[in-house]
Amino acid sequence: MDLEFYKYQGTGNDFIMVDNRSKTFPKNKTDIIAKLCNRNFGIGADGLILLEEDIDTDFKMVYYNSDGNESTMCGNGGRCIVAFAHKLGLFETNTTFIAIDGLHHASIANNIVSLQMIDVNNVKIFDNYVFTNTGSPHHVQLVNDLSEYDVFSNGRKIRNEIYGTEGSNVNFVEQVNSNTFRVRTYERGVEDETLACGTGVTAVAIAMHATKKTDNASITLPVEGGELEVSFEEKNSTYTNVFLTGPATFVFEGKINI
Repeated sequence: MDLEFYKYQGTGNDFIMVDNRSKTFPKNKTDIIAKLCNRNFGIGADGLILLEEDIDTDFKMVYYNSDGNESTMCGNGGRCIVAFAHKLGLFETNTTFIAIDGLHHASIANNIVSLQMIDVNNVKIFDNYVFTNTGSPHHVQLVNDLSEYDVFSNGRKIRNEIYGTEGSNVNFVEQVNSNTFRVRTYERGVEDETLACGTGVTAVAIAMHATKKTDNASITLPVEGGELEVSFEEKNSTYTNVFLTGPATFVFEGKINI
């Protein structure tokens, strides 16, 4: 069959978008999803996202990592599917949609998407790293000289040796000033460094606040593919009204035989 697809990217995190309201996509065939995401033999992407119908919201988001397996929440993917749904005319400015981690609110203006993430009330602080879940599990660790840091080797080691089969995304962080933190992320499922990670920078912002590296409630996060912003409210170590904001850009569309 010929598959109509759309390619989107959010700060370099790129995704294949498929309008699956007709329910024709072969969701159980992980090999097809992995091939579509393959940068040598397919379209090439960090993940594939299906837009489906939902009774109570504007749409449903189903996210697959580039290895073909359905995964937990993807923040930049969430922002990109909002831009895709807007292109399809499903809403004008504000929207709600359902994802694997629950209900999300979002808005779009001039290709900038602001996405509400889940509340976070469990931030585990260890001697040299922080672990929390912002829709996906994240290890957050401060390092020196982030530009030269071996994200791939160290990220893969931490992902496997500390977190085992289930794994975790691993974020390496360098503080720039009181409210700016550079981030590079090794993503499980992709099993490589990506140019950005939405749930990752969300975890970093919360971790830096929880460990008192900043007292700001709006954090700027330069990533390899651009810049993101995370804002939140905090009370009694619970983070609410968490918003991830940044660009979500249409790249191209096409058809491919699967």
